[in-house]
Amino acid sequence: MSDATLADQFFDAAIELLRRVRDEEAEAVTAAGTLLADTVADGGRLFAFGAGHSSLPAQDVVYRAGGLALMNLLAVPGVVGVDVMPATLGSALERVDGLASAVLDTSPLRAGDALVIISLSGRNALPVEMAMNARALGVKVIGLTSVAYTTETRSRHASGTYLKDHCDIVLDSKIAIGDATLTLDTVPAPFAPASTVVTSAIMQAVMATAAGSLAERGIEPPLLRSGNVDGGHDWNGRVMTEYADRIFYRR
Repeated sequence: MSDATLADQFFDAAIELLRRVRDEEAEAVTAAGTLLADTVADGGRLFAFGAGHSSLPAQDVVYRAGGLALMNLLAVPGVVGVDVMPATLGSALERVDGLASAVLDTSPLRAGDALVIISLSGRNALPVEMAMNARALGVKVIGLTSVAYTTETRSRHASGTYLKDHCDIVLDSKIAIGDATLTLDTVPAPFAPASTVVTSAIMQAVMATAAGSLAERGIEPPLLRSGNVDGGHDWNGRVMTEYADRIFYRR
């Protein structure tokens, strides 16, 4: 089997997942985007969190050209991406009880804010505890996860629950357990994960919905422009000045 054929299969698998999400999660995407717009209109702040590779879609909507300027990354040291050494430490930290509590206690999150928590499996202590404690603070929580994991895995949180059990809105990425989309007789393990592609697309769909919802209310969406187009820096400077009290990635 040629590499080109495998590439085609991966693209087809990713496209099919995107189609499923578009068709089956439309109501949840609308609800999530509307919740973010409600938060902005009511003076709240927006945050996104993800651990390991699930942090990539969270980072993708922060300080992003064409994105909402008010999206802030809720960072947990050691679990944002794979920059920590050894990389396996990040996976271990996701299972540590109490870490989310410590992060929230020192974060700017407060009642009236909204937090998007991204976790493919939704089973580790960190995202579960993050959702539980954020809601206890009066924060609205949107969970982006693969619901399939709840049917064939065991929770690693003491409560036995998953991320999806502690959210105001759940977005199901439809990613199969194990993430990888392809198999081959000559390859001993599944390969070609699609979760980042799909999850990032869901996040951008939610952002687009939020921007449209704000515009429908007569509120100019606080969008950023590319700094590589003429006038982009001036535009962004205006937006960041207007919303300085709700933007934390400049501090």
